[in-house]
Amino acid sequence: MSTATAGGVFDTLVGQRPAIASFAQAAAGHGMTHAWLITGPPGSGRSNAAVAFAAALQCPAGGCGTCHECRTVLGGSHADVAVVRTEKLTIGVKEVRDLVRRAALTPMGDRWQILIVEDADRLTEQACNALLKAIEEPNGRTVWMLCSPTVDDMLPTIRSRCRLVTLSTPTTEEVAGFLGGRGVEPSLALHAARASQGHIGRAMALAHDAEVRKRRSDVVAIPARLSTLGACMRAASLLAENAKVEADAITSKLDAAEKADLDSAYGVVERGRRPREYAPALRDLEKDQKTRAKRRVLDVVDRSLTDLTSVYRDAIAVAAGAPGALVNEELRPEITELARRSTPEDHLRRIGAIFAAREQMLEFNVPPALALESMMVGLRIAEA
Repeated sequence: MSTATAGGVFDTLVGQRPAIASFAQAAAGHGMTHAWLITGPPGSGRSNAAVAFAAALQCPAGGCGTCHECRTVLGGSHADVAVVRTEKLTIGVKEVRDLVRRAALTPMGDRWQILIVEDADRLTEQACNALLKAIEEPNGRTVWMLCSPTVDDMLPTIRSRCRLVTLSTPTTEEVAGFLGGRGVEPSLALHAARASQGHIGRAMALAHDAEVRKRRSDVVAIPARLSTLGACMRAASLLAENAKVEADAITSKLDAAEKADLDSAYGVVERGRRPREYAPALRDLEKDQKTRAKRRVLDVVDRSLTDLTSVYRDAIAVAAGAPGALVNEELRPEITELARRSTPEDHLRRIGAIFAAREQMLEFNVPPALALESMMVGLRIAEA
């Protein structure tokens, strides 16, 4: 393995040595195949791993990180690397068919045509069928990279045709070291690493944004206050409202930019009138934006549920006398009190209530406000 392959484009993959070794060997010509399935828990860096691997495949040195090929792949502008990202709840057959058509083309360069599908677990049944046909009859210079949380999230017929690479959750020490190497003060790096629970993107946000840290602090402080029904309702309302505000802050600028681009494309601004084709295009855009906004709210709520779960896991650890630091070490006195007021079995039941609320929102389309109210009542601890 070359020195370039050992580092370079793979430097940002924290705690993933086995995966890096597999990618590096394939880039060097050993064990290469036309379809890859990259799995791993949220925050493990599945899409980053796929892009880094794509850069290594396009790089003459196996992923030096500095050449034109590496820089354009990592920057998202390489002509022979396409990445499908969705802000919707699903990836439809139209997007996949566009990719399949591209997969049939000869690469513009002299190496690979690489197609990366983030969140491949969101593929609809029709999209999966279209993708399966392309993977079954591969172009000799086309490489598919599918990213999914688990193997079970993909159809057996697709995963059986892919080489599997599984990412792991980085340790607190590995994440803290990664942040420290990027100039984050050691104590803040350790706090962000613990609070992120191995989620690299979350750790970066916690380390660099005081507002993100405050929002998380507000969430993890909730369990200690849930002693009355009124407190439960207020906590549910706060969580739902904050999620909507945060999601709106993220999507509003993007929505406005997309609307301006549409108006410009149809000449609405210059001509002062709307052509006949403009109305259906606007409806489609607004529909997509609404779907994206819904997903963004669910993503924010889901992150809050993960933070809430960490508090009850900490309480169980304290009750069991487990050694080591807690995820929420700064709340150890409050968590110790939670452990005193309730049993580990009750805390496990509360974690179950959080998972049930998550399933209601993500799988059964229950409005977040309703699911959160029911969940908060289930988390209540009566006053001593």
